[in-house]
Amino acid sequence: MEVFLKPNTVIEPLFDQWYAWPHLISPATSAMNVTGRHLKIMQSFLKAPELHATAVRNPKMKGGPFMDVKMEQVDEVRQLMEDTYQKREYQVAFSAAIKELDQLLKSHKRGYSMESLYELVPEILKGYVELVYDLNNHPAYRLFESLLYRSKLYDPQAQSIALWVTNNDERPFVLSTPRLKTDTDTLHFQIPFSHEVIDELGKMKRQAAAPEKVKTMLGVSQEDEALFTSFFTTDPPPVYKHYTGDKIRIRYFGHACILVETKEVNLLIDPLISYYGYDIERTRFSDADLPDVIDYVLITHNHQDHILFETLLPIRHKIRNLVVPATTAGALQDPNLKLMFNYLGFKNVIEIHDLESIQFEDITITGIPFIGEHSDLNIQAKMCHHVSAGEFSMLFVADACNVEPRLYQHIREYIGKVDVVFLGMECDGAPLSWLYGPLLTTSLDMTNDQSRRLAGSNFERGKALIEAFDPKEVYVYAMGMEPWLEFISSIKYTATSIPIIESDKLIAHCCSQGKVAERLFGEKELFYEKSSVVQ
Repeated sequence: MEVFLKPNTVIEPLFDQWYAWPHLISPATSAMNVTGRHLKIMQSFLKAPELHATAVRNPKMKGGPFMDVKMEQVDEVRQLMEDTYQKREYQVAFSAAIKELDQLLKSHKRGYSMESLYELVPEILKGYVELVYDLNNHPAYRLFESLLYRSKLYDPQAQSIALWVTNNDERPFVLSTPRLKTDTDTLHFQIPFSHEVIDELGKMKRQAAAPEKVKTMLGVSQEDEALFTSFFTTDPPPVYKHYTGDKIRIRYFGHACILVETKEVNLLIDPLISYYGYDIERTRFSDADLPDVIDYVLITHNHQDHILFETLLPIRHKIRNLVVPATTAGALQDPNLKLMFNYLGFKNVIEIHDLESIQFEDITITGIPFIGEHSDLNIQAKMCHHVSAGEFSMLFVADACNVEPRLYQHIREYIGKVDVVFLGMECDGAPLSWLYGPLLTTSLDMTNDQSRRLAGSNFERGKALIEAFDPKEVYVYAMGMEPWLEFISSIKYTATSIPIIESDKLIAHCCSQGKVAERLFGEKELFYEKSSVVQ
């Protein structure tokens, strides 16, 4: 009998039982997160499990380094920590070597040749790093990341998937809580993310098939067969209707995820798709509303709310082209996204540089420079997108923080006015250490840490950006507000939250200027003519 995968079956990607996000795939950042995040949190939990239990019940501590597991699972956490030390011995050693190399460079007499230092580079790093100066004689190193993927540092055996059915949007904050195997409603399968069985499972959300094939590919045991069977249904999903209109249709799926469609082509930006099949408080577009074939997926930057493998892996089979921001830095904090996606089984991954364009049909995608939201770290792999369809143009600036208005004034001279701007205004973001702390080799002063935020534009900066492009319509998005994002963003706003206040001010200002303006939440559908509305 042929069946469908239930629409609320989660194909959850894991790395050593922790939720897989980009910094757990790139080899060097993975090693640093194993030691600087996973082992630290597990050690903290085992020392004071009651403290963690209290913290996760406090809404103000949401997103902190506190493990949200049951007290009776302490022994399982202890076993996971012991297994991590055993399995990831090489990664732990690599992480220590990175810290040692940093100290070596700091002690070197600045300005003198670093050739003699190669002998002192820790053994595990030899042949994987180049020692360099910037033009002001500050010593640094760059990683040969492509070699690291071919070394013991990249271990696909750390990758697995957990299959389970969700009936609501509630989940523990995943950067702090591992997926323990004692959960009786979940099946774990030790397979690399590049495995074709993920594509087969993803297809079964739309196309009925006999479950025996995926059951064999996954190696489902006899004792797990009943639970595995419960993930499927004979009920067909809603039939997707291909858009055939003459206009441009834009659908907002939540956060920074937007689908742009014409009758000929489509593109999907920062895919993050919610589930359906259970009672919901807020309507939303879901997997049922995605095209059968996605021509272009555009990625803005390397954060877990913009590259969500839980969404991307199950739709990998329908993505024709994946567009990512380019980097050649070789810096620890700036992994190469093309390399990462290639190793995860994605085909036709296209790197795009600042003001570089991709053209197909009557669509043009242009990469737009992106300042902000990265705590002043030198990160190249970030890109906003200008999309034109015929004469109509849209600007998606996600988490850009307009700290230097002249940048977008210069860009305006190049691309001209735009019709619609989508602007992120999560302007009260977490401090540097929240995301990048495991990559730091020395402790950062708390005052410095708090001053360097993962934040987008506030009212004044957003206003300057809008003035630069003078659109007719402005939509604030990428705020992390939707309930199905809380497990990766930890965000829960109130009317007094700074991003709400600041975006309210921008919306009111735009409306006073005769522009259409709205803060998006849940879902939104817009239609536009291909002829520009800008006069």
